[in-house]
Order: sequence, then structure tokens, then C-alpha cells
Amino acid sequence: MNAASQKRGGRPKISTISLLHYVRLVYRSVLLLLLLIGYIRLRLRGGEALMTGLEKRPLILNVIWAVFAGEMILRFFPSRYESPGCQKQFARNYIKSGSTEIDIPDNNATVLVALIWIVFNGIFGALYMKGILDEGIMLLLCGAYSVCDMICILFFCPFQSWLMKNKCCSACRIYNWDYAMMFTPLFFVRNNYSWSLLALSVALLLRWEITFYRHPERFSEKTNHYLLCANCTEKLCAHKRQLHSLWRQAERYTAERIRRLRK
Repeated sequence: MNAASQKRGGRPKISTISLLHYVRLVYRSVLLLLLLIGYIRLRLRGGEALMTGLEKRPLILNVIWAVFAGEMILRFFPSRYESPGCQKQFARNYIKSGSTEIDIPDNNATVLVALIWIVFNGIFGALYMKGILDEGIMLLLCGAYSVCDMICILFFCPFQSWLMKNKCCSACRIYNWDYAMMFTPLFFVRNNYSWSLLALSVALLLRWEITFYRHPERFSEKTNHYLLCANCTEKLCAHKRQLHSLWRQAERYTAERIRRLRK
């Protein structure tokens, strides 16, 4: 663990990148809550569409659009304030190991992830086309995905644990798929704001995939030492271990309390 991650009081110091992740989790959660409240209020008042309600408040809509568009635009360029998971695509972060053996064991799982995501969202799309769901639900779904994205990074990622089997986010094969997956429901929201965000997210995904197929050596730990744990600037694994430890302690405490109450 490097100097930036030295322990303080027996606990690892949170990295700047991790702190930014928590900031995103907070404002995305607040946004989802506000969207939910707005959707319920509009439905109770007579069924005005959520997007129509947002368009009546252009300042709020412009701020939301600018935040997400800005996040994606920054992903197109190298940055020390972004996760190593999305930064490994850039040439400046390619630290040659001397090996020519490119090993990306989770690469085949990407097809399965893509199929699952298409089918999963296809169900919501079909319900929307049938008129069972409206644009407001698609926006809420998008907001829920944005929160789940941060939960995957900070706490638990089902794609990593059940499908990709990669060691951490830094080595994740599909890290830059996140915005395209997040904004998938916007395909059904016919609006310049929504479609521009979706188009930008797809461009980000295409840039990532093109880089992968042109420079796969940047995505393999065997050929790129940037992906080694010793070179990680995020140190999320340390925070996840802390959370898991606290969870196990809470489970043991609860079990002990129940045992004592049963005596």
C-alpha cells in the first residue's frame, strides 16, 4: 500500500477517487429520490409526464444534463481523478511488463453480460411499447441504474462476483460500459436531452471497445503493470474489506444477542 493509503488509527485512509465515488453516490441518490417524489406528485395531479414537468424547470434539467454529460466527456481523456478501471485504456497508463502474453480471462463473459442487459431492458421496453409503463418510469429506471452503478463500485458488484470474475474494478473488462448501461432506458424517452446523453454514452462505449481491440495489451495485467495492486491509486478493495468485516461483526453481535435473549 502506497504512502497515500497509509493507515491512520488502524484504518486505511480513503483515497481521493473513492471519495469522489461517494459524492456521486450521494447526489445520484438524492436525484433519484427527487425524481420519484416528482413522478408521484405529477401522477396524483392528473398524469402530466415527468419529462414535461422537468422541461418546465429548464435550469434543473440543464444542471442534471450538464453533470452527466460532463462526467462522460471527462472519461474521454486521461485524469488522475478517475478510477484506474477506466484509465487503463490510455497509452500514458500503459506500463510495459516485458511480457507479450495477453491474458484477459473475463473477456468471454462480456457477451453474456451484454445479452443479459439487452434482454433485461428489452422487457421494460416491451412494457413501455404496450403502454404499461410510461416515460416517467423509464427515467426512474435510469436514475436507479445510476445509483446501482455506484453501489457496484463501492460495495458489491454482481457482474464482478457472478459473471466476470475479475479481481477488482481496476481490471474490469467492461468498466466503461457503465454510462451506456445506465442510460439504456433513455432510448424510449423521446427528447433531445435524453437522446444526447444516450448518444454520448454509446460513443464512450465504442471508444472503449475500439481501444480494446486495437490495444488489448493495455487491458491485461500480464502485459500492463498499471493494473497491479501496487500501482492502484483507488484502494477500494481496502474499504470493501472494512465494510465486509463490519458486516460480519454485526452478524456475530446480532447472533450473540439472540442467543442471550433465548436463554
